[in-house]
Amino acid sequence: MRYARELPGTADLVVIGGGIVGAATAFHGARAGLRTVLLEARPALCTLTTPVAAGAFRLQFEDRDELRLVRESVDLFLNFRDATGQDRYDPRVSLQGYLWLATTQATAARQRNLVERLRGWGQADVEIMDGVEVRRRFPFVGPDVVQARWRGGDGFVDTKELTFGLAEGSGAEVVLDCRATGFETARGWVTGVRTTRGNISAGSVVVACGPFSGSVAGLAGVSLPVEAVRRHKLWIPALDAVAPGAPMTIDEETGAHWRPAFGGAWVLWTDPSTAPSEPTQAVAPDPAFAFDVLDPARPSSVARVAPFWRDVWEHGAHHWLVQAGQYTVTPDRKPILGPTSLEGLHVNTGYSGHGIMLGPAGSRTVVDLITGAMDRAANPFALERPFELDETPSL
Repeated sequence: MRYARELPGTADLVVIGGGIVGAATAFHGARAGLRTVLLEARPALCTLTTPVAAGAFRLQFEDRDELRLVRESVDLFLNFRDATGQDRYDPRVSLQGYLWLATTQATAARQRNLVERLRGWGQADVEIMDGVEVRRRFPFVGPDVVQARWRGGDGFVDTKELTFGLAEGSGAEVVLDCRATGFETARGWVTGVRTTRGNISAGSVVVACGPFSGSVAGLAGVSLPVEAVRRHKLWIPALDAVAPGAPMTIDEETGAHWRPAFGGAWVLWTDPSTAPSEPTQAVAPDPAFAFDVLDPARPSSVARVAPFWRDVWEHGAHHWLVQAGQYTVTPDRKPILGPTSLEGLHVNTGYSGHGIMLGPAGSRTVVDLITGAMDRAANPFALERPFELDETPSL
Protein backbone atom coordinates (compact mmCIF):
# COMPACT_ATOMS: atom_id res chain seq x y z
CA MET A 1 0.00 0.00 0.00
CA ARG A 2 1.42 3.38 -0.99
CA TYR A 3 0.62 5.45 2.07
CA ALA A 4 1.80 9.03 1.62
CA ARG A 5 3.10 10.87 4.68
CA GLU A 6 2.43 14.22 3.03
CA LEU A 7 -0.33 15.28 0.67
CA PRO A 8 1.05 15.31 -2.89
CA GLY A 9 0.87 18.64 -4.66
CA THR A 10 -0.78 17.37 -7.83
CA ALA A 11 -2.64 14.39 -9.29
CA ASP A 12 -4.45 13.48 -12.47
CA LEU A 13 -7.29 12.08 -10.36
CA VAL A 14 -8.20 12.73 -6.73
CA VAL A 15 -10.67 10.31 -5.17
CA ILE A 16 -12.43 11.39 -1.97
CA GLY A 17 -13.45 8.41 0.17
CA GLY A 18 -11.66 5.27 1.34
CA GLY A 19 -14.42 2.66 1.39
CA ILE A 20 -15.14 0.07 -1.30
CA VAL A 21 -16.35 2.65 -3.83
CA GLY A 22 -13.39 4.98 -3.35
CA ALA A 23 -10.89 2.12 -3.51
CA ALA A 24 -12.51 0.76 -6.67
CA THR A 25 -12.42 4.22 -8.25
CA ALA A 26 -8.73 4.55 -7.43
CA PHE A 27 -8.10 1.09 -8.86
CA HIS A 28 -9.76 1.80 -12.19
CA GLY A 29 -8.30 5.30 -12.36
CA ALA A 30 -4.76 4.04 -11.93
CA ARG A 31 -5.37 1.23 -14.41
CA ALA A 32 -6.48 3.85 -16.91
CA GLY A 33 -3.09 5.51 -16.60
CA LEU A 34 -4.10 8.35 -14.30
CA ARG A 35 -1.81 9.35 -11.45
CA THR A 36 -4.32 8.79 -8.66
CA VAL A 37 -4.45 9.98 -5.07
CA LEU A 38 -7.01 8.52 -2.64
CA LEU A 39 -8.07 10.71 0.30
CA GLU A 40 -9.61 9.23 3.46
CA ALA A 41 -10.84 11.43 6.31
CA ARG A 42 -10.37 8.73 8.96
CA PRO A 43 -7.12 7.15 10.28
CA ALA A 44 -7.64 3.96 8.24
CA LEU A 45 -9.32 2.79 5.07
CA CYS A 46 -12.62 0.92 5.14
CA THR A 47 -13.78 1.77 8.65
CA LEU A 48 -17.19 3.43 8.26
CA THR A 49 -19.93 1.98 6.04
CA THR A 50 -18.23 -0.78 4.03
CA PRO A 51 -17.37 -3.11 6.95
CA VAL A 52 -20.95 -2.99 8.24
CA ALA A 53 -22.34 -4.21 4.90
CA ALA A 54 -23.75 -7.70 4.42
CA GLY A 55 -20.77 -8.63 2.22
CA ALA A 56 -22.84 -10.39 -0.40
CA PHE A 57 -23.62 -10.27 -4.11
CA ARG A 58 -26.41 -11.53 -6.31
CA LEU A 59 -27.33 -11.67 -9.96
CA GLN A 60 -31.03 -11.70 -9.10
CA PHE A 61 -31.41 -8.01 -9.91
CA GLU A 62 -34.62 -6.20 -10.78
CA ASP A 63 -32.97 -3.62 -13.06
CA ARG A 64 -31.18 -4.60 -16.27
CA ASP A 65 -28.56 -1.84 -16.11
CA GLU A 66 -27.68 -2.71 -12.52
CA LEU A 67 -27.54 -6.39 -13.47
CA ARG A 68 -24.87 -5.55 -16.03
CA LEU A 69 -22.85 -3.81 -13.34
CA VAL A 70 -23.07 -6.63 -10.84
CA ARG A 71 -22.06 -9.17 -13.50
CA GLU A 72 -18.91 -7.15 -14.11
CA SER A 73 -18.20 -6.80 -10.39
CA VAL A 74 -18.62 -10.54 -9.82
CA ASP A 75 -16.17 -11.26 -12.64
CA LEU A 76 -13.65 -9.09 -10.77
CA PHE A 77 -14.36 -10.92 -7.49
CA LEU A 78 -13.85 -14.32 -9.09
CA ASN A 79 -10.59 -13.31 -10.79
CA PHE A 80 -9.33 -10.98 -8.07
CA ARG A 81 -5.69 -11.98 -7.89
CA ASP A 82 -5.13 -11.75 -11.65
CA ALA A 83 -7.20 -8.56 -11.94
CA THR A 84 -5.43 -6.69 -9.15
CA GLY A 85 -1.93 -8.06 -9.58
CA GLN A 86 -1.53 -8.53 -5.82
CA ASP A 87 -1.92 -11.52 -3.51
CA ARG A 88 -1.79 -9.89 -0.08
CA TYR A 89 -5.57 -9.49 0.14
CA ASP A 90 -8.11 -12.16 -0.76
CA PRO A 91 -11.84 -11.33 -0.92
CA ARG A 92 -12.64 -14.97 -0.02
CA VAL A 93 -15.47 -15.41 -2.46
CA SER A 94 -17.90 -18.11 -1.38
CA LEU A 95 -20.70 -19.16 -3.74
CA GLN A 96 -23.38 -20.24 -1.26
CA GLY A 97 -26.42 -18.85 -3.02
CA TYR A 98 -29.29 -16.45 -2.39
CA LEU A 99 -32.62 -17.91 -1.30
CA TRP A 100 -35.66 -15.61 -1.45
CA LEU A 101 -38.72 -16.92 0.41
CA ALA A 102 -42.34 -16.02 -0.38
CA THR A 103 -45.25 -16.59 2.00
CA THR A 104 -48.02 -15.06 -0.13
CA GLN A 105 -49.26 -15.79 -3.62
CA ALA A 106 -48.80 -12.14 -4.58
CA THR A 107 -45.09 -12.31 -3.76
CA ALA A 108 -44.82 -15.68 -5.48
CA ALA A 109 -46.24 -14.13 -8.65
CA ARG A 110 -43.71 -11.27 -8.46
CA GLN A 111 -40.93 -13.83 -8.09
CA ARG A 112 -42.04 -15.67 -11.21
CA ASN A 113 -42.28 -12.42 -13.17
CA LEU A 114 -38.77 -11.40 -12.10
CA VAL A 115 -37.28 -14.77 -13.03
CA GLU A 116 -38.94 -14.51 -16.45
CA ARG A 117 -37.37 -11.05 -16.95
CA LEU A 118 -33.99 -12.31 -15.80
CA ARG A 119 -34.10 -15.13 -18.30
CA GLY A 120 -34.93 -12.60 -21.00
CA TRP A 121 -31.79 -10.70 -19.96
CA GLY A 122 -29.67 -13.83 -20.29
CA GLN A 123 -29.64 -14.81 -16.62
CA ALA A 124 -31.02 -18.31 -17.06
CA ASP A 125 -29.71 -19.92 -13.87
CA VAL A 126 -32.31 -18.58 -11.40
CA GLU A 127 -34.73 -21.27 -10.21
CA ILE A 128 -38.27 -21.19 -8.91
CA MET A 129 -39.17 -23.83 -6.29
CA ASP A 130 -42.54 -24.54 -4.74
CA GLY A 131 -42.85 -24.86 -0.98
CA VAL A 132 -42.42 -28.63 -0.97
CA GLU A 133 -39.26 -28.50 -3.03
CA VAL A 134 -37.69 -25.66 -1.08
CA ARG A 135 -38.24 -27.52 2.22
CA ARG A 136 -36.78 -30.68 0.71
CA ARG A 137 -33.61 -28.83 -0.30
CA PHE A 138 -33.50 -26.45 2.65
CA PRO A 139 -35.08 -28.19 5.66
CA PHE A 140 -34.81 -25.09 7.86
CA VAL A 141 -37.53 -23.33 5.83
CA GLY A 142 -40.89 -23.08 7.60
CA PRO A 143 -44.32 -24.38 6.54
CA ASP A 144 -45.72 -20.94 5.63
CA VAL A 145 -43.33 -20.55 2.70
CA VAL A 146 -45.20 -21.23 -0.55
CA GLN A 147 -42.39 -20.58 -3.03
CA ALA A 148 -38.76 -19.52 -3.36
CA ARG A 149 -36.38 -18.23 -5.96
CA TRP A 150 -32.80 -19.42 -5.82
CA ARG A 151 -29.47 -18.95 -7.54
CA GLY A 152 -26.59 -21.05 -6.29
CA GLY A 153 -23.97 -18.86 -8.01
CA ASP A 154 -24.68 -15.88 -5.77
CA GLY A 155 -22.62 -15.55 -2.64
CA PHE A 156 -20.42 -13.74 -0.17
CA VAL A 157 -17.26 -11.66 -0.20
CA ASP A 158 -15.02 -10.23 2.52
CA THR A 159 -15.59 -6.48 2.20
CA LYS A 160 -12.42 -5.37 3.97
CA GLU A 161 -10.13 -7.71 2.04
CA LEU A 162 -11.86 -6.57 -1.15
CA THR A 163 -11.36 -2.88 -0.38
CA PHE A 164 -7.73 -3.20 0.69
CA GLY A 165 -6.96 -5.44 -2.29
CA LEU A 166 -8.32 -2.84 -4.72
CA ALA A 167 -6.42 -0.04 -3.00
CA GLU A 168 -3.17 -1.97 -3.01
CA GLY A 169 -3.68 -3.22 -6.55
CA SER A 170 -4.24 0.32 -7.76
CA GLY A 171 -0.81 1.55 -6.73
CA ALA A 172 -2.49 4.87 -5.92
CA GLU A 173 -1.08 7.11 -3.21
CA VAL A 174 -3.30 6.89 -0.11
CA VAL A 175 -3.51 9.82 2.28
CA LEU A 176 -5.18 9.16 5.64
CA ASP A 177 -6.53 11.64 8.19
CA CYS A 178 -7.22 13.93 5.24
CA ARG A 179 -10.70 15.45 5.09
CA ALA A 180 -11.85 17.43 2.06
CA THR A 181 -12.93 20.94 3.09
CA GLY A 182 -13.53 22.59 -0.28
CA PHE A 183 -12.57 22.85 -3.92
CA GLU A 184 -10.47 25.11 -6.07
CA THR A 185 -12.22 26.17 -9.28
CA ALA A 186 -11.49 28.28 -12.34
CA ARG A 187 -13.85 29.20 -15.19
CA GLY A 188 -16.37 26.50 -14.30
CA TRP A 189 -13.79 23.75 -13.82
CA VAL A 190 -12.59 22.09 -10.65
CA THR A 191 -8.82 22.48 -10.41
CA GLY A 192 -8.07 21.07 -6.99
CA VAL A 193 -9.21 19.98 -3.55
CA ARG A 194 -8.71 21.81 -0.27
CA THR A 195 -8.14 19.47 2.67
CA THR A 196 -7.23 19.51 6.35
CA ARG A 197 -3.69 18.61 5.25
CA GLY A 198 -3.29 21.23 2.55
CA ASN A 199 -4.35 21.62 -1.07
CA ILE A 200 -3.88 19.31 -4.03
CA SER A 201 -4.26 20.28 -7.69
CA ALA A 202 -6.21 17.79 -9.77
CA GLY A 203 -7.19 17.18 -13.35
CA SER A 204 -10.35 15.40 -12.16
CA VAL A 205 -11.99 14.74 -8.80
CA VAL A 206 -14.40 11.96 -7.82
CA VAL A 207 -16.60 12.25 -4.74
CA ALA A 208 -17.00 8.68 -3.50
CA CYS A 209 -17.54 9.09 0.23
CA GLY A 210 -20.83 7.28 0.80
CA PRO A 211 -23.23 9.13 3.10
CA PHE A 212 -20.99 12.20 3.07
CA SER A 213 -21.10 12.51 -0.72
CA GLY A 214 -23.93 15.03 -0.67
CA SER A 215 -22.26 17.36 1.81
CA VAL A 216 -18.87 17.12 0.10
CA ALA A 217 -20.32 17.80 -3.35
CA GLY A 218 -22.21 20.68 -1.75
CA LEU A 219 -18.87 22.34 -0.96
CA ALA A 220 -18.61 22.89 -4.72
CA GLY A 221 -22.19 24.12 -5.02
CA VAL A 222 -23.37 20.80 -6.49
CA SER A 223 -26.62 19.39 -5.13
CA LEU A 224 -27.05 15.61 -5.07
CA PRO A 225 -30.42 13.89 -4.56
CA VAL A 226 -29.09 11.55 -1.86
CA GLU A 227 -30.11 10.84 1.71
CA ALA A 228 -28.43 8.88 4.48
CA VAL A 229 -30.60 6.17 6.06
CA ARG A 230 -29.45 4.21 9.10
CA ARG A 231 -29.46 0.44 8.82
CA HIS A 232 -28.45 -2.26 11.29
CA LYS A 233 -26.67 -5.58 11.38
CA LEU A 234 -26.94 -8.07 14.25
CA TRP A 235 -23.93 -10.32 14.73
CA ILE A 236 -24.42 -13.53 16.71
CA PRO A 237 -21.10 -15.40 17.00
CA ALA A 238 -20.78 -19.12 17.69
CA LEU A 239 -24.31 -19.89 16.52
CA ASP A 240 -24.45 -23.58 15.54
CA ALA A 241 -28.02 -23.24 14.32
CA VAL A 242 -26.79 -21.50 11.14
CA ALA A 243 -24.60 -23.86 9.13
CA PRO A 244 -21.37 -22.35 7.76
CA GLY A 245 -22.43 -23.38 4.24
CA ALA A 246 -25.94 -21.90 4.43
CA PRO A 247 -27.11 -19.41 1.80
CA MET A 248 -28.15 -15.82 2.18
CA THR A 249 -31.80 -16.29 3.16
CA ILE A 250 -34.34 -13.51 2.70
CA ASP A 251 -37.93 -13.16 3.80
CA GLU A 252 -39.13 -11.38 0.68
CA GLU A 253 -42.24 -10.01 2.40
CA THR A 254 -40.38 -8.20 5.21
CA GLY A 255 -36.86 -7.86 3.84
CA ALA A 256 -35.31 -9.46 6.94
CA HIS A 257 -32.36 -11.63 5.93
CA TRP A 258 -29.45 -13.56 7.38
CA ARG A 259 -26.25 -15.28 6.35
CA PRO A 260 -23.51 -17.31 8.07
CA ALA A 261 -20.51 -15.26 9.18
CA PHE A 262 -17.48 -15.86 11.40
CA GLY A 263 -18.81 -19.05 12.97
CA GLY A 264 -22.23 -17.56 13.60
CA ALA A 265 -24.63 -15.36 11.68
CA TRP A 266 -25.37 -11.82 10.59
CA VAL A 267 -29.02 -10.79 10.63
CA LEU A 268 -30.06 -7.66 8.76
CA TRP A 269 -33.23 -5.69 8.18
CA THR A 270 -34.02 -2.10 7.28
CA ASP A 271 -37.31 -0.84 8.65
CA PRO A 272 -39.00 0.85 5.65
CA SER A 273 -40.29 3.57 7.98
CA THR A 274 -36.75 4.63 8.95
CA ALA A 275 -36.41 8.35 8.34
CA PRO A 276 -33.30 9.83 6.72
CA SER A 277 -30.68 11.16 9.10
CA GLU A 278 -27.65 13.41 8.90
CA PRO A 279 -24.44 11.71 7.78
CA THR A 280 -22.22 10.94 10.74
CA GLN A 281 -18.81 9.46 11.46
CA ALA A 282 -20.32 7.61 14.44
CA VAL A 283 -23.57 5.86 13.56
CA ALA A 284 -25.27 5.01 16.85
CA PRO A 285 -26.82 1.52 16.86
CA ASP A 286 -30.16 0.89 18.51
CA PRO A 287 -29.85 -2.20 20.76
CA ALA A 288 -33.59 -2.84 20.30
CA PHE A 289 -32.88 -3.88 16.71
CA ALA A 290 -32.06 -7.36 18.00
CA PHE A 291 -35.62 -7.73 19.28
CA ASP A 292 -37.08 -6.61 15.95
CA VAL A 293 -35.40 -9.45 14.06
CA LEU A 294 -35.28 -12.19 16.72
CA ASP A 295 -38.45 -11.95 18.82
CA PRO A 296 -41.00 -14.25 17.12
CA ALA A 297 -43.77 -11.90 18.27
CA ARG A 298 -42.44 -9.13 15.98
CA PRO A 299 -43.69 -9.03 12.36
CA SER A 300 -40.11 -8.58 11.10
CA SER A 301 -38.73 -11.60 12.95
CA VAL A 302 -36.66 -14.05 10.91
CA ALA A 303 -38.55 -16.82 12.74
CA ARG A 304 -41.48 -16.01 10.42
CA VAL A 305 -39.98 -18.13 7.64
CA ALA A 306 -37.46 -20.30 9.53
CA PRO A 307 -38.66 -21.86 12.81
CA PHE A 308 -35.15 -22.58 14.13
CA TRP A 309 -34.85 -18.87 14.91
CA ARG A 310 -37.63 -19.34 17.47
CA ASP A 311 -35.41 -21.88 19.20
CA VAL A 312 -32.54 -19.38 19.15
CA TRP A 313 -34.79 -16.80 20.77
CA GLU A 314 -36.10 -19.22 23.40
CA HIS A 315 -32.60 -20.42 24.24
CA GLY A 316 -31.86 -16.80 25.09
CA ALA A 317 -28.22 -17.11 26.17
CA HIS A 318 -26.51 -16.30 22.88
CA HIS A 319 -24.23 -13.30 22.83
CA TRP A 320 -24.87 -10.70 20.15
CA LEU A 321 -23.59 -7.38 18.91
CA VAL A 322 -25.63 -4.72 17.08
CA GLN A 323 -23.78 -2.63 14.50
CA ALA A 324 -25.07 0.30 12.44
CA GLY A 325 -24.15 2.08 9.24
CA GLN A 326 -25.85 4.29 6.69
CA TYR A 327 -27.19 3.59 3.24
CA THR A 328 -26.68 6.40 0.74
CA VAL A 329 -30.06 6.42 -0.98
CA THR A 330 -31.31 8.07 -4.17
CA PRO A 331 -35.01 8.52 -5.06
CA ASP A 332 -34.93 5.64 -7.57
CA ARG A 333 -32.53 3.49 -5.48
CA LYS A 334 -29.95 3.50 -8.29
CA PRO A 335 -26.44 4.96 -8.12
CA ILE A 336 -25.33 8.35 -9.42
CA LEU A 337 -22.25 7.96 -11.59
CA GLY A 338 -20.29 10.51 -13.57
CA PRO A 339 -19.96 14.24 -14.19
CA THR A 340 -21.67 17.07 -12.37
CA SER A 341 -22.46 20.61 -13.42
CA LEU A 342 -18.92 21.58 -12.40
CA GLU A 343 -16.60 20.26 -15.08
CA GLY A 344 -13.98 17.90 -13.74
CA LEU A 345 -16.02 17.05 -10.65
CA HIS A 346 -17.57 13.58 -10.77
CA VAL A 347 -19.62 11.57 -8.29
CA ASN A 348 -19.73 7.86 -7.52
CA THR A 349 -22.40 7.36 -4.88
CA GLY A 350 -26.03 6.57 -4.09
CA TYR A 351 -25.80 2.79 -4.32
CA SER A 352 -28.72 2.45 -1.89
CA GLY A 353 -27.33 -0.60 -0.12
CA HIS A 354 -25.72 -2.23 -3.18
CA GLY A 355 -22.27 -0.65 -3.09
CA ILE A 356 -20.37 -3.91 -2.55
CA MET A 357 -21.86 -5.63 -5.57
CA LEU A 358 -22.28 -2.65 -7.90
CA GLY A 359 -19.47 -0.35 -6.77
CA PRO A 360 -16.49 -2.01 -8.51
CA ALA A 361 -18.16 -1.90 -11.92
CA GLY A 362 -19.79 1.46 -11.24
CA SER A 363 -16.34 2.85 -10.50
CA ARG A 364 -15.05 1.61 -13.85
CA THR A 365 -17.99 3.44 -15.45
CA VAL A 366 -17.02 6.71 -13.73
CA VAL A 367 -13.39 6.40 -14.83
CA ASP A 368 -14.45 5.62 -18.41
CA LEU A 369 -16.55 8.79 -18.39
CA ILE A 370 -13.54 10.77 -17.16
CA THR A 371 -11.17 9.39 -19.81
CA GLY A 372 -13.71 9.54 -22.63
CA ALA A 373 -13.76 5.76 -23.04
CA MET A 374 -17.54 5.96 -22.46
CA ASP A 375 -19.88 8.47 -24.05
CA ARG A 376 -21.92 10.46 -21.55
CA ALA A 377 -25.12 9.70 -23.44
CA ALA A 378 -24.58 5.98 -22.82
CA ASN A 379 -24.62 6.37 -19.03
CA PRO A 380 -27.95 5.27 -17.48
CA PHE A 381 -26.86 6.48 -14.02
CA ALA A 382 -26.19 10.13 -14.84
CA LEU A 383 -26.93 12.84 -12.29
CA GLU A 384 -29.21 14.67 -14.71
CA ARG A 385 -31.53 11.71 -15.31
CA PRO A 386 -35.18 11.90 -14.20
CA PHE A 387 -35.52 10.23 -10.81
CA GLU A 388 -38.67 8.13 -10.54
CA LEU A 389 -39.54 7.33 -6.94
CA ASP A 390 -39.03 3.69 -6.00
CA GLU A 391 -40.61 2.57 -2.72
CA THR A 392 -38.99 -0.88 -2.84
CA PRO A 393 -36.65 -1.41 0.15
CA SER A 394 -33.00 -2.12 -0.70
CA LEU A 395 -31.56 -5.50 0.29
